[in-house]
Amino acid sequence: MMQFFIDDVIKTALLEDVNYIDMAADNLLPDSHTSKAVFLAKADGVLCGIDVALRVFELLGSFTLKKLKSDGDLIQKGDIIAEIEGPTKLLLKGERTSLNLIQHMSGIATMTYEAAELIKGTNATVTDTRKTLPGLRALQKYAVTCGGGKNHRFNLSDAAMLKDNHIDACGSITKAVSTLREKIGHTVKIEVETRTLDEVAEALATGCEIIMLDNMDCETMKKAVEMTDGKALLEASGNITASTIRSVAETGVDIISIGALTHSVKAFDISLKVVK
Repeated sequence: MMQFFIDDVIKTALLEDVNYIDMAADNLLPDSHTSKAVFLAKADGVLCGIDVALRVFELLGSFTLKKLKSDGDLIQKGDIIAEIEGPTKLLLKGERTSLNLIQHMSGIATMTYEAAELIKGTNATVTDTRKTLPGLRALQKYAVTCGGGKNHRFNLSDAAMLKDNHIDACGSITKAVSTLREKIGHTVKIEVETRTLDEVAEALATGCEIIMLDNMDCETMKKAVEMTDGKALLEASGNITASTIRSVAETGVDIISIGALTHSVKAFDISLKVVK
């Protein structure tokens, strides 16, 4: 990610949190007061966002930073992730923003890692979706890759994806794909969302590159895999959980997209503790 993008996210968050004055820190401590603190893991999982978290303090003032763990590392409860030393007032002002970012990104990386581990040995890969928080998509999708997943579209310009509303508005899968083929360039792939095996057959006949199997049961997905026979990539999507993902992967699909990786993730427990 470009540094200016990360800096803009951080500055927006800091402006939202600090605003004009920190009523506690600014009235309690002199500018000369300094402290040392550590980022401490309070759970087991996958780290993501440590560089973003430390950048918060670089933007706030003059700090000495020491990174002990890197994005993508498996960390355990009790691990010290990084050390930081500098003006106490600025440390306190940046604490919440820094933790919000690293906890959220590490939560996504950890959830993705757990999903990827559950389908090891199958043909499938785990991907995210566009169900992301406004303004944080790039950070969230980066976190998915740190957890061992892959990215779906970053935005509507990346590929032409025909969902149920596109198809219903156009009249049919065949008409929608043929209309697109006349207008899009040769580098653009087309993905078609299907809800039945008849729709899978129609999508396959259009020559589209990717077919989404939306909310299908495993037996239906197995039949779709047999019908497709490698002529298009198959993406399983729709309410896939830790208890069902292995069964979905074993149907033979190529991709399993999970919106919950970014829209329903639990924050990973990391604290910033001042060393007394």
